Amino acid sequence: MALADLNQLRTFVVLYELRSVTAAADQLHVTQPTVSYTLRRLRERFDDELFRREGHDMVPTAKATALFGPLHEALARIDETVTDPDDFQPAGFRGELSLGLTSIGEQTFLPPIMAALAREASGPHLQVERLDADQVEEGLVRGTIDLALTVSMIGSPRLWRTHVRGVEYVALTSERHPLPETGPDMFAGRRFVRVSARGGHIFPLQTLTEHGLMSQVALTVEEYATVPAVVQATDLVVLLPRHVAEVFSGWFTGLRIAELPWPGHSTPVSLYTRREARLSPAQRWFRSVVLSSVSANE
Repeated sequence: MALADLNQLRTFVVLYELRSVTAAADQLHVTQPTVSYTLRRLRERFDDELFRREGHDMVPTAKATALFGPLHEALARIDETVTDPDDFQPAGFRGELSLGLTSIGEQTFLPPIMAALAREASGPHLQVERLDADQVEEGLVRGTIDLALTVSMIGSPRLWRTHVRGVEYVALTSERHPLPETGPDMFAGRRFVRVSARGGHIFPLQTLTEHGLMSQVALTVEEYATVPAVVQATDLVVLLPRHVAEVFSGWFTGLRIAELPWPGHSTPVSLYTRREARLSPAQRWFRSVVLSSVSANE
């Protein structure tokens, strides 16, 4: 394959990931007219529009989506072949890495991850992207995030996944308004905080619905960040993962954890990246650091 062909295909992959001629030109260190010219050549070569402009975005066609995976993997293999893996040294690494987390993931996983990076004497710029459960696969495949931690089960052949920790749900209340002994009627007359399932935590909503408790929801919020302060100051109850409840109880005084009267296990937290062949040495190293820092001993 000629060098010119490789450059065209690399331009296509970067355009697919960034969806912007301007951003692609910046990343490839070429001018915008050069990217536009290369796109015209690619359209002729594949006899397809490849990208349609919608507002400020370049939206890929079905043909472009079908091409992206194989071309990205082929280029990754070429880069891996010509790059000496020993060239990457974690100590002193100052590149950019992107991590997809929910708000609850930020609160529980970021502290050990940042501590692990410090122990490696590494100082990357870590960009945390707010995770939306139904956009995880697309973000990883496009490269807008390098790694994601989520309870969402994504059975995609395009992604690599490993189990991080199990998830058991409990109830959290203020010590001033404790729940009675665990049993079927322990929530009688109690009001709940419900948190959006956008990040993949669907167990609380399912439980409230299945046990006829939705009418007792007094507050619905998008994020977990304010939940411990609200629970501390009121008689409200929240259902959330045990490991998160333990973190909140360490941060806020006067909180109490109660066991649920029903099975409280859901899908585990999993770590996702692109498939192995598409990872750079830095991404492989980052994955190992995150995995070792957040995995539970189960």
